[in-house]
Amino acid sequence: MTRQGQGFVRHIELDSRVGTDRYPFSLPVVTHLAGMGRLDLDPGVTFLVGDNGSGKSTLVEALATAAGFNAEGGSRSFRFASRSSESDLGDHLTLCWNRRPRTGFFLRAESFYNVATEIERLDEGSGELLRAYGGRSLHERSHGQSFLDLVYHRFGPNGLYMLDEPEAALSVQGCLAMMVRFRELLRQGCQFVVATHSPILLAMPGARILQIETGGTIEQVEYEQAEPVALTRAFVNHPERFLDRMFADDA
Repeated sequence: MTRQGQGFVRHIELDSRVGTDRYPFSLPVVTHLAGMGRLDLDPGVTFLVGDNGSGKSTLVEALATAAGFNAEGGSRSFRFASRSSESDLGDHLTLCWNRRPRTGFFLRAESFYNVATEIERLDEGSGELLRAYGGRSLHERSHGQSFLDLVYHRFGPNGLYMLDEPEAALSVQGCLAMMVRFRELLRQGCQFVVATHSPILLAMPGARILQIETGGTIEQVEYEQAEPVALTRAFVNHPERFLDRMFADDA
């Protein structure tokens, strides 16, 4: 795949002197990150995968805040807080830059409603700001439609984009449409860091998949080795085996 540029963030570093006696520094993946020296990012797409509670969303949030994005989501100019719940991990991360992006956005599924509300407030009924998001309120579209409109209308060339579980709002077709848009933006010099459980998004050609293993280690894996892919394939191929095992006590 032809791509312009070499990415914006080359790698990240976490101060090894950070204590591990409180959340999120007590998370095994954070302890591992502090000890490994640095974590390299792909100049195109880096996926973070791991089970619930592994810390992948915490890492993406910390990366986003370290890059200057609002913790609840939005661009670097957004400065609102509905309920401050982010960790201070981003304050201890160092991002090693190749160059600075022209634009960017942090898309966080968990708090996207709050971002859509803030966009309406900033627009003040003029419609000028809404044009950058598809021309009408994000609240007037389905969750999935608003995600896709954001990616198609607000995301632009030479941008740094961080996404936390974007598949939460998307159908299978929606995930495929998002991949098409990713491909277009990669050709326009963009870089992505995405936390996901989606075996569809993980199929993005050329992407780097970093898997948070049990115990917190971070391993680069191939598509077939990624847990969401392997587990989904095993279930789809033999659902009866999983169901028999899970519901064995019902017999």
